[in-house]
This record gives sequence, structure tokens and C-alpha cells, in this order.
Amino acid sequence: MSGRYVVTVEKAIESDLAPLRRGSTGYRTVTVALFAAGLSTFISMYAAQALLPAFAEGFDVSPAVSALSVSATTGMLALAIIPASALSERFGRTRVMIASASASCVIGLLLPLSPTIEVLLIGRAAQGLALAGVPAVAMAYLAEEVDRRDLGAAMGRYVAGTTIGGLIGRLVPSAVVDFSTWRWALLTASVLSALFALNMIRQLPASKLFRPQPISARTIASNLRRHLANPSLRTLFALGFILMGGFVSIYNFLGFRLTAAPFGLPEALVGLVFLFYLAGTFTSAVAGGASDRLGRRSVLLGSVVVIGIGLALTVPDNLALTLVGMLLFTGGFFAAHSVASGWVGLIATDHRAEASALYLFAYYAGSSVAGALAGVAYAGGGWVGVSAFVGALLLVAFALSLKMFRTSTVD
Repeated sequence: MSGRYVVTVEKAIESDLAPLRRGSTGYRTVTVALFAAGLSTFISMYAAQALLPAFAEGFDVSPAVSALSVSATTGMLALAIIPASALSERFGRTRVMIASASASCVIGLLLPLSPTIEVLLIGRAAQGLALAGVPAVAMAYLAEEVDRRDLGAAMGRYVAGTTIGGLIGRLVPSAVVDFSTWRWALLTASVLSALFALNMIRQLPASKLFRPQPISARTIASNLRRHLANPSLRTLFALGFILMGGFVSIYNFLGFRLTAAPFGLPEALVGLVFLFYLAGTFTSAVAGGASDRLGRRSVLLGSVVVIGIGLALTVPDNLALTLVGMLLFTGGFFAAHSVASGWVGLIATDHRAEASALYLFAYYAGSSVAGALAGVAYAGGGWVGVSAFVGALLLVAFALSLKMFRTSTVD
């Protein structure tokens, strides 16, 4: 009996430490918790984007200065991504995610009190620093806990949460600001973000397959160099920079385009355009699953092509074409991001947190840098100027996607 009992216990322990498979209770718990994390993080990150025209009017600043309220957050988040991932190697994935979500929510609840644009920008930068722990760790957490055969689908669910978070973060403030002030609009978004963060904190399971590692500047630098030496990872990092930069550039100035001539739409109606994020919710999940079945190379390349077609349709001064274009642009972007982010976790077989951090550093640096440069393009050429700028970025993204056919040995 004792020998049989020992074998049973050993099997139970082995099963408990096995990577999570799709359909299991553990898989559902993890993906639901990270879905909530994506909601909270992206509501906080992009609530300001829907309020850019209101900031410009309320503080009497230019659209380019107003857009810095987005770039400040994503820029500081990019800088904090790698330190946050390093801390997670030492103190654990869940602990860093929970601390990050809590701090960002506290800052978000204080932002509506900002008396000047300068204070608002500083607060948004601080929120970017606080936010970094969730995106920096989430991909590494999934890559460790979920079986690689189901990783694409799990990553797709997390990205789907970010798309809905981005939708709520833009839709709710744009609806509130139409009958109130930007302060109440931002407060409403911050409260929603805090509620989703509490949901994540309550449900997020502790890591089973994570093992703490000592961290030092030399170790981190060595791990980063190892990932940067991989040509496939370098290509994915560059893709993250370019695709996110183009995506944020378009959405930063979409509100200005639709509220101005020849469209002249009211703020609340413009906010409904962010419902196109639901296309991203669908395509990110579908692309994640399709990449597991059909291969990541083809799905990534096809997604970039769809983004380009969508962008081209937004250029003519035709509302119907512009809306269809934004639908394709948004869906294609989230499909590409879902594939690329999951691919990083597969190629990097060790020190995944640093690999994910490098991807996200590039991703959010692209948002900050390209988003700021797009302000110059908009000032010089309006929507056509922004479209030309993003179109040039997409040509590079297409070339990089083709490069993945040659450099990647993992699909």
C-alpha cells in the first residue's frame, strides 16, 4: 500500500507541475486573470487618447502637445519594462504584476486633479513607470505556465483583453466628455481600471513553473545580449516598434480628423469609432489559434498586408471608406501583435522575461517615438501627412515579415 501511495503522490505532483493545457481549470483561471490584467492596463494606458482634443482645448495647447499625454506614458513604460522584468526574475511574476497594477491605479485616480498640462504629463509619465510590471511579465508568465501547443491561443486571449481594455479606455471617456469635463471622463476610466485590477489580483494564480533567479546588472546585460544576438528575435523586436508606432500614430490623430471638416462629427460619435477595437479582440484570438495550426510566418505576413490596405482606405475624404479602413487597420494590427508577441516566447527558450521585455520595450518605444513624430507629420500635412508617415513604417514592417521566413527556425 505504501509503495502504491508514493507512486500516486508522485504522479499528482508531476501533474500539478505540468504546463497548463487548453480546456483545463488552471488554463481558464490563468487566462481569465490575465484577460482582466489586459483590461486594467490598457484602460489606464490609453484613456488619455480619447481626450486629446479635450486636453488641447482645456489647456489651450496644440494637438502635438496634447498627444504627449500618450507618448509620456508609453515612453516611460518602455524604459521601465526591462527593470520590471528583472525584478520578476528575483521576486516572482505574480508579485510584480500585482504591485504594478496597484500603483498604476492609485496614480490614475489622482490624475484628474492635474491643474496644468505639465502636471498631467508628469503624472502620465509616472503612471507609465508604474504600469510596466504587468506587460513586462504577462508574456513570460504565460510562456512558463502554458503548454507550448496552446501558447498561441493563451496569448491571443491576453491580447484580446488588451484590445477590450483599449476600447473601454477610449470609448468611456469620449462618451463622458461629451456632456462633462475631461476630469470626470478620466476619473471614470480610472475607476474602471481599478475594478479590473482588483479582479486580476483576486484570481491570478501563483506561478507553478517559475524558479527565482539571482539578478545583477551583469547577468541582465548578458541575457539581453544573448537575445539581441538572435536574428529572429531582433526582427520581432523591430516589428513591435514599427507596428505599434504606426498604430498609435493613427489613433492619436483620428479624433482630430473626424471632428474637423469635412466630417465634423461630435465627440461622442467619434468615440464610437473605438468600437473597432472589437475587431482586434476577434482577430487577436483567431490569429493566435491560427498561428498554432497554420504557422506564424504566413499569419504575420497576411496581417501586415491587411493593415496596409486598411490605412490606404482612410486617406480619401469619404467617411464610409475611412471607417472600413479603420476596421481593417485595427484588426490587422492586433492579429500581427498577437502572433509576434507569442513568437518571442517560443524562440526564447530561456530567460523569457528578458526576451519579452525587449519586445515590449521596442513596442512601447515605438508608441512613444513614432507617436511624437506623427505630431510633426500631422502639423505639416494633416491626415495625409500622418498616413504617409505610417505607410512608410508599414513598408518596413512588410520587409521584416518577409525576413522571418528566412531567419526563423521556430514556427
